[in-house]
Amino acid sequence: MCKWEYVVLNPRSLLHKDAMPSEYHCVKPRSDCSRPSLQWYTRAQNKMRRPSLLLKDIFKCILLVFGVWILYILKLNYTTEECDIKKVHYVDPDRVKRAQKYAQQVLQQECRPRFARTSMARLFEHRYSVDLPPFVKKGPRANEAEYKYDPPFGFRQFSGKVQSLLELLPEHDLPEHLKAKSCRRCVVIGSGGILHGLELGPALNQFDVVIRLNSAPVEGYSEHVGNKTTIRMTYPEGAPLSDFEYYSTDLFVAVLFKSVDFNWLQAMVKNETLPFWVRLFFWKQVAEKIPLQPKHFRILNPVIIKETAFDILQYSEPQSRFWGRDKNVPTIGVIAVVLATHLCDEVSVAGFGYDLSQPRTPLHYFDNLCMAAMNFQTMHNVTTETRLLLKLAKEGAVKDLSGGIHCEF
Repeated sequence: MCKWEYVVLNPRSLLHKDAMPSEYHCVKPRSDCSRPSLQWYTRAQNKMRRPSLLLKDIFKCILLVFGVWILYILKLNYTTEECDIKKVHYVDPDRVKRAQKYAQQVLQQECRPRFARTSMARLFEHRYSVDLPPFVKKGPRANEAEYKYDPPFGFRQFSGKVQSLLELLPEHDLPEHLKAKSCRRCVVIGSGGILHGLELGPALNQFDVVIRLNSAPVEGYSEHVGNKTTIRMTYPEGAPLSDFEYYSTDLFVAVLFKSVDFNWLQAMVKNETLPFWVRLFFWKQVAEKIPLQPKHFRILNPVIIKETAFDILQYSEPQSRFWGRDKNVPTIGVIAVVLATHLCDEVSVAGFGYDLSQPRTPLHYFDNLCMAAMNFQTMHNVTTETRLLLKLAKEGAVKDLSGGIHCEF
């Protein structure tokens, strides 16, 4: 190892010829004296490279995650086996008659005021709020429970956006012609393939409140699903793209899952164009216009989603996760059933029931997706939801008109 000893020189002495480098003394000189300096330089260079290498690694990880996500979407959309409902879906004519007869019997029975809410309170006791407002109302944080969680279970950190939206909406409750009814009957129409062929449309049109979900179409299917729509309940990506699906709709109930959903709803209410950069945050195409007046829009009370998830279904509360989901978000269908118990005195359902044991049966009444497509979704726990709906049907809290959950005909 070479050790250099430095001698402090008088700067003036450097001007003299006798100021020679001999005044530096090297102890135990070796032939590899320069190696420590070279090693120090190499280490310094490596340290300088580390930030750039770290950024490259992060960029590679992002590309990998994005690539996996793209492959997942492609697999979901393009590799799922198709089930042509017109070819594979056969309905026994006798079953059709029984279903229609049962639906008429439900409609002809005397309506029982507050029956649905009383039944839910009996089944779930303190886990179900009997007098929970179905829609968000105007006011300075009128209900603190609405701001306890992040969307979709609450509006924490979005108080300003909610209040801005409510300022645009002149009404926040059921329309007067529905509130005037002393006893209301609701039917929640799911998208299940089981609806195709039952020809329940005329019976479904007789309910006081008809709730339809997401983009499930009426046009071309009214024989089976009816053509009356009291409430179209959806989130931005699920909203129908066709103007025809909004005609004669009394209410558009928005379910807000994320930050950009507020921007989208505001644009729809104000009949404005949604900025391109906002559209980038949606996982599929969203409606550019909803042909309804501001008085027809409502915002679903997020506490209904919270109670459905954490109290009734008893899912775990949200936890921060680096990857994946908790499967603690209920489907729009189950949320709509709980909403219906707050809106109406009696509740029926049609088009519900995921039979995962028959993967090659039609999933929906309006497209070619097979039941097996449900195996690709990662957000909802359909098995737990099916148990809940079965419990409600067996206990008589709701009536299943199509028999996909619990058949009584």
